[in-house]
Amino acid sequence: MKFKRAIFGFIDMIRYSKLTKKRAEHLANGSDAPLEKTYKTNNLAKELHPLYMNVELAEINKKSASLNEFVFRRIDHDKFPFFKAGQYVSLQTKIGDSLVSRPYSIASSPKEALKNILKLGIQKEGFFSTYMFEKAKIGDKFMMSEPSGEFYYSPIRDKKDIVCIAGGSGITPFISMGKALIDDDENFHMTLFYGVRNVAQIAYKEELDELKKNGINVVIILSDEKKKEFEHGFISLDLMKKYVDVHNVTFFMCGPEAMYAFLRKEFAKIDLQIKDVHKDASCTTDLKIGKPKTYKLTVHMFNKTYQIDAKENETLLVAMERAGLNAPNRCRAGGCGWCHAKLIKGKYQVAEKRDKRRAADKKFGFIHTCITYPLSDIEIDVPKAY
Repeated sequence: MKFKRAIFGFIDMIRYSKLTKKRAEHLANGSDAPLEKTYKTNNLAKELHPLYMNVELAEINKKSASLNEFVFRRIDHDKFPFFKAGQYVSLQTKIGDSLVSRPYSIASSPKEALKNILKLGIQKEGFFSTYMFEKAKIGDKFMMSEPSGEFYYSPIRDKKDIVCIAGGSGITPFISMGKALIDDDENFHMTLFYGVRNVAQIAYKEELDELKKNGINVVIILSDEKKKEFEHGFISLDLMKKYVDVHNVTFFMCGPEAMYAFLRKEFAKIDLQIKDVHKDASCTTDLKIGKPKTYKLTVHMFNKTYQIDAKENETLLVAMERAGLNAPNRCRAGGCGWCHAKLIKGKYQVAEKRDKRRAADKKFGFIHTCITYPLSDIEIDVPKAY
């Protein structure tokens, strides 16, 4: 490529020689008013991504024989951040000497968040959920993470028609998706298959009826009862074929591991790509070890060092929570990376099929504490959550 030399290019050199003087003049004549302490862009970013929120339990509503809905409001702001229907939040509180948190899918709509309303459907099973059922009361204060997760509809990735498959408390993200459709915040066609044992276990019955009234196809399947108005058995491929074209949809699944295992076999019967099936991950559980060994876990956190016990059947995250340490976490399934920590020394194992670390993390010795079990005394460096 050829360039022409400007005839009067030397004028630019003269201007450049005077640049320092001109700059000094502009600075001398500039305003001495102080700069803004906060900027609109920063304020907006903080509203959309507050990281952690102080919330208060406002209502408790019974939704089935085994599931309650807990309604929260923010006390550090007048609204929750807008989110994508299907996402979750992590709820945290002090239980005895432990600082415990668990992720729960949001059951309310994104528009309700702007009215300072956020609803979680919680089933009575597990340590934290049992606490919520038996101990939590209206007015209790909690810490809550901002909405997170990739379990939501994406028009770039997903087909226009989606099939949502729920089991038990896995109905909650689909209630949010259905409400978002009614509010015109989403644009897809939804068919919902909801499997429960019996009629008493059907959660969000009023909300499901409302979805039906608004043209959303809702199919409820009972495994242990036979009723005329419901399907009977399990959510099989043959059952779904009665209602949708299973070859031209995107599947969303949320429920127990047994349901996932059954559906994996069903989906193997048809040609599906990985992107055609989305599964909402469940929390990592304790390993089944008869007499677990106890190791020493050394934790460096925010210029302090702690030495605590860590059982070989429990994750490092659980060990830190039992000791009351404010360790960061969200999904508790190995995917989000929020519990990212540096391994200094020690041996460990990762929960089967849970390792979602990047190649660089593995190479340079970083772990996700929510899926990591100790195999020896171990030392880690962990950032403080907040």
